[in-house]
Amino acid sequence: MESKSSNEAEASVIANNKIHFSKEVKHVIDKVLKSDDPMDAPDFNCVDYINQLFPNEQSLVTIDETIQRMQCEVSLIDDNIRSVVRGQTNTGQDGQLALCEAQKVISTLYEHIIDVKTRAERTEEMVKEITRDIKQLDCAKRNLTSAITTLNHLHMLVGGIESLEILIEKRLYGEILNPLQAITEVNQHFQQYSDIEEIKNLSQSVDKIQISLAHQITEDFKEAFSVKKSNNHPRLGFNQLGDACKVISVLDPKVKKDLLKWFIAQQLEEYIHLFHENQDIAWLDKIDKRYAWLKRHLLDFEDKFGAVFPLDWEVSERITVEFCRLTREQLSQIMSKRVNEIDVRLLLFAINKTQAFEQLLSKRFTGVTLGINNDNQNTSSFTSGDGQLINSAFLVFHDQIGSCFKTHLDIYIRSIDRNLAELIEKFVEQAKEPFKAAEAKSTVYPSSADLFVFYKKCMVQCNQLSNEQPMYELALVFKKYLREYASKVLDMSLLTRDMQNLSTAAGQVIHNFLKEGDAQRFSKGDLIRICCVLTTAEYCLETVQQLEDKLKEKVAAAYVNKIDMSEEKDVFHRIISNCIQLLVQDLETGCESFLQAMSKVQWQSISNVGDQSSFITGMCANFKQTVPVIRDNLSSSRKYFTQFCHKFVNVFIPKYINVLYKCKLTLSDGCNNVLGCEQLLLDTHSLKTALLDLPSIGSSVNRKAPTSYTKVVVKDMTRAEMIIKVVMTPVQPSAHFTQQVLKLLPDITIAEYQKILDMKAVKRVDQLQLIDLFKRTASTAAAAGLSDNTDSISTDADQQNSTANALDSTNDNINIMADATSTEISTYQTNLAVNATSTPKRAFIFSVGNFTGANSSAGDKNADNSSQSSGDRGRIRKLENLLKKRLP
Repeated sequence: MESKSSNEAEASVIANNKIHFSKEVKHVIDKVLKSDDPMDAPDFNCVDYINQLFPNEQSLVTIDETIQRMQCEVSLIDDNIRSVVRGQTNTGQDGQLALCEAQKVISTLYEHIIDVKTRAERTEEMVKEITRDIKQLDCAKRNLTSAITTLNHLHMLVGGIESLEILIEKRLYGEILNPLQAITEVNQHFQQYSDIEEIKNLSQSVDKIQISLAHQITEDFKEAFSVKKSNNHPRLGFNQLGDACKVISVLDPKVKKDLLKWFIAQQLEEYIHLFHENQDIAWLDKIDKRYAWLKRHLLDFEDKFGAVFPLDWEVSERITVEFCRLTREQLSQIMSKRVNEIDVRLLLFAINKTQAFEQLLSKRFTGVTLGINNDNQNTSSFTSGDGQLINSAFLVFHDQIGSCFKTHLDIYIRSIDRNLAELIEKFVEQAKEPFKAAEAKSTVYPSSADLFVFYKKCMVQCNQLSNEQPMYELALVFKKYLREYASKVLDMSLLTRDMQNLSTAAGQVIHNFLKEGDAQRFSKGDLIRICCVLTTAEYCLETVQQLEDKLKEKVAAAYVNKIDMSEEKDVFHRIISNCIQLLVQDLETGCESFLQAMSKVQWQSISNVGDQSSFITGMCANFKQTVPVIRDNLSSSRKYFTQFCHKFVNVFIPKYINVLYKCKLTLSDGCNNVLGCEQLLLDTHSLKTALLDLPSIGSSVNRKAPTSYTKVVVKDMTRAEMIIKVVMTPVQPSAHFTQQVLKLLPDITIAEYQKILDMKAVKRVDQLQLIDLFKRTASTAAAAGLSDNTDSISTDADQQNSTANALDSTNDNINIMADATSTEISTYQTNLAVNATSTPKRAFIFSVGNFTGANSSAGDKNADNSSQSSGDRGRIRKLENLLKKRLP
């Protein structure tokens, strides 16, 4: 019973604590424990299993046997589980036994290690006892060897001192060298025993021998190279002197230095006396004789005494270095005393000779005595005065003499200043002569190229002289004469036109310019000259930038930030702007008489619409006469020609619109002369077409105008057309008229609106009402933001162009509509208004003050007149400035 109850308890635990495995684990279990029993399946279903065992009632006969078999299997599984669980209780005891066994083994191993260590220590003691005597013998051997070596060195030192004294007395320098080297090395070995009196005395004896030997050799050299012959002992031969030099190489370096200093001074004595400052040959004009003397002297020295001195002494180079120092000091002294006698030719002659001599020395010598290592130098190059490319790695003698001239390079700079002044005067005289553009290959003045070629030569020459303060001063001279060239050549070229009226007094000139119908125009030669000045200024502007970059590249780092030619570039920018302004004014002046003719036309009397008016034809003829000349001569400066076209239309179209406001289009009965409006609209369209073709007018190449230019012309001329369309619109009903004005001219001002009313000859009383209505309508539209029309309005430039094209196509049919009935005309006006609704809406600009009727209208007119008078005053001021330059 107890076993049964325990089995039931275990079964319940297993049932309550069901273990769930993942698919991978189940798959592995199935591979390891293969079973065909349906009960081992993971998806085992008890009901399905029973239905499989007893599919019908007849099969229930074997139910007792099946139950008994199941009970046997359950009992067998319980027994297996029980045996496994009970077997696990012995595992802890087995582990404890294994741990005890391991501890016993570790204790035994430790005892063995201690025993081995003890026996090793005893063995080491035994070995030390055995080798103690051997170590003592080895130490004794080392001490004995050191003592023998020291005794030998001592013997060598004592014997060497005695032998050296004998050799020195006999001056056998060839036999002295080896013993001296040996004694010197042995003496170094005994420095550690300097506290011993005998050793100290021997060291002092060696020092005395070296001092006496140095003194003796020095005296022998002086005796050998002296003029007077001594009777004490014969002079040494060159072979003995060569041996003496080898002995000196072993002695203290100061001995060698003092000997070379005396020898070099002795060699240059003749030079010092020959080229003393009170001698004529010492002046700069005979500077090449100094260098010729050194060449001869070096050849003579190397021929006579080349075998005496060792090669590593570099005696020839040392003589040359001292020669350069003396020459530099002598030249500095003599130039400071006779500075007034130095001119630029003499200075450049001396500098060129000196530079050539320094290059020759750099090729001949390595510069080792100057502390220069050619292997570590940068290998940059520059061009010499004769055009030869020279590597800077070989210029070891650069400025060894030439540095004395740097303090006097202001003479060179002043000479450049004078030469440039003369060159500018020459250019001024050339500028007064007629410029033959047809014969010239370019419209750029040749004088500008000559100026910059001269600048380049001066910069290259100055760079060879110095790239420090003189180069900076040269840059200042360049800046000065760039401004001189701009003011005296280019500006004056603009003021040498053959205009008789400009030779009179200033007031008369202004009167001539402002007098109607008598405006002074430039001739074709004047236009060509102005274009040449413009292209020359452009060339100078570009070249000045290159000049500035090259100067900053050449000058020393300390002066780079000081070089700035922005002011000179601004000067040439100003000249270009002035040239464009003169060309614009000339073309504008040519249209002035036609604009006056336009304002004098009786538009209210026109009875039919024909071809374009004569004033439009005159303007087009003016364009065809003037623009091709300007375009052909600005072919190399296309951007400035485009700028000229821009400035002209920006000045001309507003002036045309102002004249348009002055045209009277109303009949005596107060009605608009529709035919006059159509004729004026046709003329405006023709002018717009001419302006669009302005950049390529008269050209065989049909080149498309720049987009920016086309947009400006279309925008402003479309506004002129809209003004005419507003004038064509009936005033009544006033609300419709106001809406049409705002549709066609969204950015119209009160003053412009009143001008349109004046064109329509609206009475002042009626103008008050229309202006008040306009203000209210504009205010309402501005406040509402025109929300109803915003979605249908595009501000894109392509929309404006399409609108303009639609208007153009409409205007082309005006001639056909000349005989149309009034009904057709009104329909035509309605269509124009509808087409114009695509005009972009902008902010409304209007006056917010009270309108006071006639007084206000008169004030607006006065304002218009004042604006025109201010424009006239601006032109007068420009002419005054022009006259101040021409007639100082």
